[in-house]
Amino acid sequence: MHERSDPPNPDLSPVAAGLWRLHRWNWPPAQLARWIEECVAIGITSFDHADIYGDYGNEALFGAALRLVSASTRDRIRLVSKCGIRLVTHARPLHRIKSYDSSGAHIRASVDHSLRQLGVDRLELLLLHRPDSLMEPIEVAAAFADLQRAGKVAHFGVSNFTTSQFELLHAVWPLATNQIEFGPLALAPLDDGTLDQCLRLGTRPMAWSPLSGGNLLESSDARAVAVRAALQPIAAEHALSLAGAAYAWLARHPCRPWLITGSGRLERVREAVAASAIRITREQWYAVLQASRGHEVA
Repeated sequence: MHERSDPPNPDLSPVAAGLWRLHRWNWPPAQLARWIEECVAIGITSFDHADIYGDYGNEALFGAALRLVSASTRDRIRLVSKCGIRLVTHARPLHRIKSYDSSGAHIRASVDHSLRQLGVDRLELLLLHRPDSLMEPIEVAAAFADLQRAGKVAHFGVSNFTTSQFELLHAVWPLATNQIEFGPLALAPLDDGTLDQCLRLGTRPMAWSPLSGGNLLESSDARAVAVRAALQPIAAEHALSLAGAAYAWLARHPCRPWLITGSGRLERVREAVAASAIRITREQWYAVLQASRGHEVA
């Protein structure tokens, strides 16, 4: 087992820009290129993709913009992508049902396709997007080794894996991260052992949808309302919005999760960068936890 003594260390910024909604922004390449430049200028050098985002089209949109970005900016950018989900779509006419595929052939072909779409030679990090019940760990490790030797991928990880699924693959290949849903309204990783595993192994998780798809800020559900009330003192003390306070809450966990934003609004991503460096108090952190769970700790 690969333990904490030698964890992989991807070169990622504390906050990554998530591109799963990129196709909805309807930006021309020049506008997206300016946004990329501005993100990098404020410290967001990591961009989170997946082959399936935008019906298999978002990587190409990003790649078109990346060609317009200055060379000095491109040199600072670190790209993350995922593979392993096979969607039923006109973009993939041979897919008959939605399924998962962690075969070596699929992993290698997916990486080559992502590199072509993005117009780059290497990914900083590749993740298996979902657990595949038919996964053969040795075959996956062999594909990872081939891609690393070829200089196409620097580090590897998983997304949405349980602790046992993570251990199964980590036993044959050192995984850098588990990208998980984690936020004030998504508390499962605190209780299911995921964050404990990260601390034990010295791996940092990546937190996707930390604002629960906007529900944290917009929902009239009693739980969301209670969490917003608990975040308000944090926001007031540190001159943050409620979103920024939520990011600060996430960043307080000792596993130091990488935060993934999903917004094209620069003020939102700028605030995420600022919030990631703020250390809230234990009582503030537990107040948010209590509001989300609806009861005080035992």
